[in-house]
Amino acid sequence: EEFGFATAPLVTLGCIMMRGCHLNTCPVGIATQDPRLRKNFTGDPAHTVNFMTFIAREVREIMAQLGFRTINEMVGRVDRLEVKEAVDHWKAKGLDLSKILYQPEVGTRVGKFKSQDQDHGLDVSMDIVSLLDLCKPALESQTPVKATLPIKNTNRVVGTIVGSEVSKIYGADGLPEDTIDLTFKGSAGQSFGAFAPRGMTLRIDGDANDYVGKGLSGGRLIVYPPAQSTFVAEDNIIVGNVTLYGATAGEVYIAGMAGERFAVRNSGATTVVEAVGDHGCEYMTGGRVVVLGKTGRNFAAGMSGGIAYVLDEDHTFLERCNREMVDLTVPDDPEEIRDLRTMVERHVSYTNSVKGQRVLDEWESLLPRFIKVMPRDYKRMLDAIQQELASGLSGDEALLAAFEVNARDVSRVGGK
Repeated sequence: EEFGFATAPLVTLGCIMMRGCHLNTCPVGIATQDPRLRKNFTGDPAHTVNFMTFIAREVREIMAQLGFRTINEMVGRVDRLEVKEAVDHWKAKGLDLSKILYQPEVGTRVGKFKSQDQDHGLDVSMDIVSLLDLCKPALESQTPVKATLPIKNTNRVVGTIVGSEVSKIYGADGLPEDTIDLTFKGSAGQSFGAFAPRGMTLRIDGDANDYVGKGLSGGRLIVYPPAQSTFVAEDNIIVGNVTLYGATAGEVYIAGMAGERFAVRNSGATTVVEAVGDHGCEYMTGGRVVVLGKTGRNFAAGMSGGIAYVLDEDHTFLERCNREMVDLTVPDDPEEIRDLRTMVERHVSYTNSVKGQRVLDEWESLLPRFIKVMPRDYKRMLDAIQQELASGLSGDEALLAAFEVNARDVSRVGGK
């Protein structure tokens, strides 16, 4: 019941398919934060409206040729598809779609398209049934609330509706730290703590499904295995895929391994985790990530901002890291090392992590094993901002001046 138009609407706004959306160098000003490049944007919403109008007109023409009046009439009518003859391409050779296109013999009462509204069960969600009432003192008068509750994997987006109420009442500043402090025992469903704002601390004594902390906006999430568990936390997945997707602020501490695409598009949250699957920190633009163990392949692909620290005890990280946009060094600045240790200490404090405690106990010998993953453009920008601040500029003035310096450097490199 959905239609995807991918890049086509972007083209109507001026996209020329440079394939560099992640580089902050978009020449037509669409995928960039550089003020000089953004001035090049000439797009107009009317262009996209015209495009969609033409799409609708052409769809109507094709439907008329096929004898259909509505989209729903076309669903499942594979008998109106024609096989393309003599397709000579290595990807198509031997391809058999018969099982996908097969139409079983069913009665007319079996629906082929959306004919009933889906009940998402929001009215019986944990937030509506119990958490809003439980957190009423915090929402109404900022009175601290602390509780422990059971959770199961059918409880999805736990904490999100409460977080929405916090943001409605208190705005982006949220609540004072730990005003809402909830511990959940069991297995959490998808999107636990999604978009949680400042002032919310949500703990899981157990494990969680995908999308933990999606869009996290200042809250604190803590996940650790039950005290009676016998498995080695760092070797077992305790949170699912795409944890911290699109997070903008906040903290996450995970005593165990996370699935694939950890911290994808993270732009401001700080986190400590003990191992991650493939594609960690993909397209990350900000924040800090500490991995106290192994990573999967393709770590840091498209990473243009933020910093990651990976404890590479088995010397395999170089093979697993995508170094197209990042440099790998060893942390050597005393202040940076103190900050790194503080993050590990907080991780141990919140989760009682065995791995984290070992890292602290063997800090002097393990510190050289930490690899700092730093995007090149991000480092250049930070250096430029510091130079502008040292010259007397402040705040936005220094930021804008740094952008202009980097834009000239990019133009000069492009000209060569």
